[in-house]
Order: sequence, then C-alpha cells, then structure tokens
Amino acid sequence: MRTGPGKFNIGALALGLAFLYLPILLVVIYSFNASRLVTVWGGFSLHWYEVLFSNPAYLEAALNSLQVAVAAATLATVIGTLGALMLTRLGRFPGRQTLGGLLLAPMVLPEVILGVSTLMLFVAVGLDRGMLTVALAHATLGTAFVLVIVQARLIGLDPDLEAAARDLGAGPVRAFLLITVPSLAPALAAGWLLAFTLSLDDVVIASFVNGPGATTLPVRVYSAVRLGISPEINAISTIMLAIVSILVIVASLLAKRSWPGRR
Repeated sequence: MRTGPGKFNIGALALGLAFLYLPILLVVIYSFNASRLVTVWGGFSLHWYEVLFSNPAYLEAALNSLQVAVAAATLATVIGTLGALMLTRLGRFPGRQTLGGLLLAPMVLPEVILGVSTLMLFVAVGLDRGMLTVALAHATLGTAFVLVIVQARLIGLDPDLEAAARDLGAGPVRAFLLITVPSLAPALAAGWLLAFTLSLDDVVIASFVNGPGATTLPVRVYSAVRLGISPEINAISTIMLAIVSILVIVASLLAKRSWPGRR
C-alpha cells in the first residue's frame, strides 16, 4: 500500500528549497527598496533601476557581455555540431574515445583550470586579451554542452531519410541542409541558448582572459561587491536572474524536444 510523503520529507524539502531560493528572493525584493541601506526596507521604489540604467560603466559592461555571449554561443554551436556529427556519423575510428573525451573535458574541468589554461594559450600565441579572448574561452566551455545536446538528437535521427534524399538526386550538402538541419533545429537552439547563458553569467574564466575595455557585467558586479553591496547590485542581479531564468527555461523546453524518443 502506497502512502504519501511523510512530514519529515516535506519539511526537509521545504528547508532545502528555502536554503536555495530564499537568498535569491531577498535580493529581488531589496532591489525595489527605496532605502540606501541594503538590509533596511524603506518602501517600494524603482530608484535604483533608474540609477543603474544611468551608469555608463554598467551599461558598457552589459553590452560587452551580450556581444561576447552571442559570439561565444554561435562559435560553440558550430564547433559542437561538427563534433557531434563526427562522433555520430563517422563510426568507429582510431582515437574516437580520446577525441570525444577531450571535447567533453571543459564540462567537468574546474573553471579556474580552464581560465588559467586559456590564458596561457593566449599568452603563448601572442594574442592580446580583450573581447576576442573572452569569447574564445567561453566558446570552449559552451562547445561541450552543445555537443552533448546535438549528439543526443543525432542518435535519435533516422539516417535513411538523408540517404533517401540523396537517392532522389540531392547532393550531400543539400540533403544535410534540407533533411538533417531542420530535424536538429530544436537541439541547435537549445545548445545555443545554454552556451549563451553560460557565457552571460561567467565570472571565473572572464577574470583571467579579459583585458582593457572588455570587462563583462558579471566581472564588474563581482568587483563592485568586493567593496560592499549596494542597492544597484541588487537591481543588476535581479535583471540578470530574470534573463538567465527565461533563457534556461526556453533551453530546457527545446532540449526536451530534441532528446531521443521525445516528440
């Protein structure tokens, strides 16, 4: 006989959810605080959002973050898709498992190691740190996530559909664009959104590889927090939380559609 969840399980779940989300909820609430003191409620106000949007340093950092995230997500989607096609369509070849492990390594490596290694690479090749280096480093991280999503979708596709298109006269490229790419569209979109989100809220990697004029918004926020939390930080955090939450929800829905066996 099945019974419902006990009071202990419900209490433990409530405690865990409160531990995870109550601090976030407090940040959102106090972002609308009229008081200059972060922990003292002085009434509802949008003043700190007005101050935030009139601050050129934060606006420049936000623009940098958006540009880097779009470039990194696009590059990660291209490389991750090519890697997924190679691992799925080429069958078994020497070094396949090693290559697959190398492509997935950024997913499990600590971001500190990834930041230091990419920094050493850029120094070795003489590439000046800036927007380009941040985008390349973020693309390295996002490629692994794109590869997993696209590879899962490719495994569930019927290769006979593309073969049938080629039998009907379509070339390899045309058959791939007309048959495979539309079927991969949900996976490509989900991978792009996840890579975009990872780049948008990264602090550790960007701290190693950014340069003058290439400070991203998370790095700017982290630098400001070290001097003390201001109501502007709460407003920034709330906006970033809303953006990332929307992107993650959209990416999750698209990933479910792209998973084998899901339609």
